[in-house]
Amino acid sequence: MTTHARNNRPSAAKDNPLNTVERAISVCLRTISGRPDIQVHYSAERPILGETKVRLPLMSRDLTKEELAVTRGVADRFAMRLAHHDVTLHLDRLPRSPKAREIFDALEDARIDALGSRAMPGMARNIEAALEKEYAARNLPAHPSMNDGEGLAEALGLIVRERLAGLSIPEAARPIAEAWRPHIESRLKDLLPQLEERLHDQASYAELVHEMIMALDDGAGQQEETESEGTGEEGDEGEVGANDNGDADSAPPVDISQPAMGDRVSGEDAEMEADTGEVDALVDLEPGEAEGEAPPQARPQANEPQTDTQYRVYTTEFDEVVAAEDLCDPEELTRLRALLDAQLAPLQGTVARLANRLQRKLMAQQNRAWEFDLEEGILDTARLSRVLVDPLAPLSFKQEKETDFRDTVVTLLIDNSGSMRGRPITIAALCTDILARTLERCGVKVEILGFTTRHWKGGESRKKWMREGRPPNPGRLNDLRHIIYKAADAPWRRARRNLGLMMREGLLKENIDGEALQWAHARLLARPEQRRILMVISDGAPVDDSTLSANSGTYLERHLRQVIDEIENRSPVELLAIGIGHDVTRYYRRAVTIVDVEELGTVMINQLTELFDEQGARRRTPPFLRRAV
Repeated sequence: MTTHARNNRPSAAKDNPLNTVERAISVCLRTISGRPDIQVHYSAERPILGETKVRLPLMSRDLTKEELAVTRGVADRFAMRLAHHDVTLHLDRLPRSPKAREIFDALEDARIDALGSRAMPGMARNIEAALEKEYAARNLPAHPSMNDGEGLAEALGLIVRERLAGLSIPEAARPIAEAWRPHIESRLKDLLPQLEERLHDQASYAELVHEMIMALDDGAGQQEETESEGTGEEGDEGEVGANDNGDADSAPPVDISQPAMGDRVSGEDAEMEADTGEVDALVDLEPGEAEGEAPPQARPQANEPQTDTQYRVYTTEFDEVVAAEDLCDPEELTRLRALLDAQLAPLQGTVARLANRLQRKLMAQQNRAWEFDLEEGILDTARLSRVLVDPLAPLSFKQEKETDFRDTVVTLLIDNSGSMRGRPITIAALCTDILARTLERCGVKVEILGFTTRHWKGGESRKKWMREGRPPNPGRLNDLRHIIYKAADAPWRRARRNLGLMMREGLLKENIDGEALQWAHARLLARPEQRRILMVISDGAPVDDSTLSANSGTYLERHLRQVIDEIENRSPVELLAIGIGHDVTRYYRRAVTIVDVEELGTVMINQLTELFDEQGARRRTPPFLRRAV
C-alpha cells in the first residue's frame, strides 16, 4: 500500500487550498510550542509527537469543518505539550503502580489541555473536537463497572478538564465520567479547587496529584493501617465492599505503591513508564533515559527481606487457565474483533509486505529437489535425447522429493498487564494477528497465549492469607489468569475472533512473568514438533503489589531470572523476547527493545526471519541482537 503522507514544504503547490491550510497549522504549532525546528508531516497513520518531528492526521481533499477542527486540536495539544511539559520532571514523579500512573498521566494531560484552552478560546474548541473523536474511537463501555478502579483515570482527567477549562465531556466518555463523579468529588472536594492555583507550575501540580492519589486510596488505606499495624498494605475489606456494593463511595481504591516524591526513577524504569496514558492514542514521547542508574526503588515491606531463594506460591486454588471465548460472550467478542479490524485496516499495506517477506523466507527452506534416473515417476524430458541417440535405451524418469524441513511450532506469549493498556496492547494484538496468519500459510503452527491476574493487589489468595493470620514470606499472593487465545492445533479461522478480547476494558491487570513463562514452556515441551520457539512480548518487569508487599522487593524478578536461565540453558525451546519501551535485554539473552510500539510488527518479523534462517537455526546461542530504537 502506498503510504499517504505529505511533507509541509514551501515547495508545495501554491494553488492548492489544502496545502495552505497545512502550512498554516504547521506555523501555528511551531509558534505556540516555541520550537521553530520542529518538522511537521501529514500522514494517514496515527499522529505522533517526537523530539524533532510531529505527524498530524492527513486531511481529505473535501475538508470539512469537523475534520479541520480535529487536526487543529491534535496540533494544538502537541504544541502545548512541547511548550509546557517537562518530560524529566514528569518521569521523576511518576508513580510505579500502574493504576496510580494512569491517574498521574491523565491529570498531567488535563493540565496541558487546560493551559491552552484557558489562554485561547479557539484552541479550546479544537481540543474539544480532538477529544470527541479520540473517545469515539475508543472502546469505553456504555454501562461501566467500577470494580478494581477501572476507568477512574479517564473519568478524573475528563472531570478536571471540565472544571479547569470548561471543556465538555465527550459523549462516548460521559457514562464512565458520570459513574465515577460522586466518588471523585466526595474524596477530592478539598483538593480539586487547588488545581487551578498550581496550573502553571508542573512540579507543584504533580505534588498535588500525589495527594489526590492518596486521598482516593484513603478509604481502604486507613482501615488496613489499623489492621496490619502500619505495614502499608491495603485492607481487603475495603475492596470487598467496593465489589459487593458498587456505589460511588465504596468504589475500590487506587493502588498507590510508588517511590517517594523526591526519589528518582531509574533509567530502565523511566523507559518503561514513558507511556503517557490517556494521550497514548495521540502522543509518542521520545525521552532519553534518565541520567545515571539509580537503584530500584524499595517497595513497602510487610516483613524482613526474604532469605529463602525458593519461589513459593501461597495457594493455586484460585488460579485459572481459561480459553478467551469463555471470558466474553460471543456478541461482544465479535464487536471487539471488529474494532481491532478497523485499526488494522490502515496498516494493511505495511503488514502485507512484512508478512510476504517472512513467507518467502519460510518457503525458501521448503525448496523441492529431484531424484533422477528412476524406473518410474515423471518422464525426464531433459534426457529424451538418449532415446533419440539410442532407441534401445530405457526411458529416464524422475520423482520430486522435499528437503528436510523441521516441523516447527511458535508460541506468542503476550503480557496482558495494565501497563500495556492503550496503543501497546492494540499493536501487540495486530502483530499477533499478522504473524499467526502468515505462519499458518507456511505450515508452521502457532499458539497464542496471554497472562495477567484476576484482580488488582491480590484476590482470593490474599484474602485467604489474611484470614490465616498473615504468615511471613507467603510467596505469590495473587490469583493467576492465563488465557489461551489460540491453541497450536486450532485453525486460525476459528480463533481469529478471540484476539479482540485484548481490547476489552477490565481484562488487563498485573503481571507475574515467571510463572507465565513456565506455563507456556510446559505447553511447548508437550508438543510433537521438532523445533519449538517461544516469543515473549512484554513492556517491563513483573509487578504484583500484593506479592511484593509481603515478600522481598525483588521476589518476582528473581524468579523470572531463574526461569529464563533454565529455559535458555537447559531446554530445547528457543526463547526470545521483545520489550516495549522497557529494556528486557537485562533478563533475556536473545532480546530486542523497541521504544515506539509502531516498530513491533517489523521487529517481530525480523526476529522470526532470523530464527528461520538455516544458519541461525544451527547456532544455539547467536550473538547479542542489536537493540532497535
